Amino acid sequence: MIAKLAGIIDHVGAEEVVIDVAGVGYLAFCSARTIGRLPPPGSAVRLLIETHVREDHIHLYGFADGEEREWFGRLTTVQGVGARLALAILSAMAPEQLALAIAAQDKVALTRAEGVGAKLAARIVNELRDKVVSGTPAPMSAVATVTAAGTVAAADAVSALVNLGYGRSEAFIAVATAAQRLGKGAETDALIRAGLQELAQ
Repeated sequence: MIAKLAGIIDHVGAEEVVIDVAGVGYLAFCSARTIGRLPPPGSAVRLLIETHVREDHIHLYGFADGEEREWFGRLTTVQGVGARLALAILSAMAPEQLALAIAAQDKVALTRAEGVGAKLAARIVNELRDKVVSGTPAPMSAVATVTAAGTVAAADAVSALVNLGYGRSEAFIAVATAAQRLGKGAETDALIRAGLQELAQ
């Protein structure tokens, strides 16, 4: 089982990279995010690897960091999400954006990934939401506040902001931040006002 590759970049394609390790070229499929972070051919590189062994092939999937690799693993546990589709999702959304979209139940954001329709987006949200809440590192500590609390006031405030034309993810993070600032027991109206203030910044 290959878990990491360290060598010289031989070739970089739209979806894959070939890494020369002591004269042996390893082809690893990568997200657009990882491809974009690679140095030019001839440079030294280190990639974290997930190895998928099937009856008819062995595929390597490369990641620039552990967070992306962890999300790849989570995504492929969802029925209907294979390795290539997981990479497409990670190409469309950085791990922190993906965590936020799932926590906010923002199915529309997930459908921006090629190959993800409304039904699959709903399944991803439903199956991974608890995993996001229980310990996914994200740049918004406030997300856990609203998601774990699941308060009616917070949910109503998010809905109100969405109805005003804001995206669900941005409305969610605005209300999450407001809820963290205002504390437990904040009413819907107060959360809406504070959420609008967050969005205006």
